[in-house]
Amino acid sequence: MTFVDDLQWRGLIQDSTDPDTLRPALDHGSLTFYVGFDPTAASLHVGHLMQVLTARRLQQAGHRPLLLVGGATGQIGDPRESSERTLNSPEVVAEWVQRIREQLAPFVSYDGDNAATLVNNLDWTGPTSVIEFLRDVGKHFPVNKMLARDVVRNRLESGISFTEFSYQLLQANDFYELHRRHGCALQYGGSDQWGNITAGVDFIRRRGAGPVHAFTTPLVLKADGTKFGKSEGGSVWLDAAMTSPYAFYQFWVNADDKDVSNYLRYFSFKDRAEISSLEEETASKPQLRSAQKALALELTTLVHGAGEASQAVAASQALFGRGVLADLSSSTLRAALSEAGLATVNGPLPSVAQLLQLAGLAKSGGEARRTVAEGGAYVNNERVSDADAVVPDSALLHGRYLVLRKGKRTFAGVEVLPS
Repeated sequence: MTFVDDLQWRGLIQDSTDPDTLRPALDHGSLTFYVGFDPTAASLHVGHLMQVLTARRLQQAGHRPLLLVGGATGQIGDPRESSERTLNSPEVVAEWVQRIREQLAPFVSYDGDNAATLVNNLDWTGPTSVIEFLRDVGKHFPVNKMLARDVVRNRLESGISFTEFSYQLLQANDFYELHRRHGCALQYGGSDQWGNITAGVDFIRRRGAGPVHAFTTPLVLKADGTKFGKSEGGSVWLDAAMTSPYAFYQFWVNADDKDVSNYLRYFSFKDRAEISSLEEETASKPQLRSAQKALALELTTLVHGAGEASQAVAASQALFGRGVLADLSSSTLRAALSEAGLATVNGPLPSVAQLLQLAGLAKSGGEARRTVAEGGAYVNNERVSDADAVVPDSALLHGRYLVLRKGKRTFAGVEVLPS
């Protein structure tokens, strides 16, 4: 397969400009391309991985990445379907720009003939006056075309500010400036960005430059039609301080069998044969969750490093009695217990029955005692036979944690706070 064949097999190209010129440019040439990320939060989330990892694929195929973090566009905000965005201060946006630039760095290489470059559109937008922008950029944009964009048309009745309406001009100008400054000949993004992207292609043509190329990747939805990238606690972030490596790993392990085939093609760097094998195993032995575990390990390693990925795997085994809890780092253990439910105790430890209630594994003392009597209560993976027993302080993991389990699958944690 050629590179474009592989992208198409993975379902990574939804819309594109002239395929007859895009294919040879990607398969046989070396393009400078760009993809943009607006700093609308302190971290990227898993929904951004489609674009981040596509940049990695393009660079591995010999193309040169320009990773744009929108210090200018991040202060405006691309129009949403329902309402105006809350504008963040320039100081907050600047801080988020720096954090996201650091977050993008590990995904691409900054060495070699096609070394990646991080760029910020505030560098060329900031010094431009309103008069210059309207004269040099605005005059090339027919308002009827801008109104035809779906998200704008849908907002006309409820109202859209000129601020958000102008976003399309800013993004189009980014493509032109990157073409002028860096020879950028390709932009890609999510399919919801197609209107903005083609506006940039058209703007470059109107300025007498080009030709340039563009394509979009599909929006990722779950099989039930809900938005990808959310867990019960909200967005799944790439920043370890906002979503722990363990929770990140579990997000992929818990992927629905109906979704995991698409996720493998979109996000994994495994080849076609490996992915096909995992798809077949998922179909024949879904209980093993082989595809989910393989994808979770690959992406956790890529985002958080091999050490954190190894800890996440160890935690997912040890918490259910298939590994050694003492081998888990304090941060991994706390993250895992926080996901399951972490109760706190001040002062001396109460009885096992009381601990089960405190951790939410039993609704009453009677239920806790029945669980113990039936052999279904565990403390640090050791079965407990006496509901009135008090766990010694020496059993505390890292001097402060206990792992409680009811049966094979339900666990929670207790943290003993210093008195």
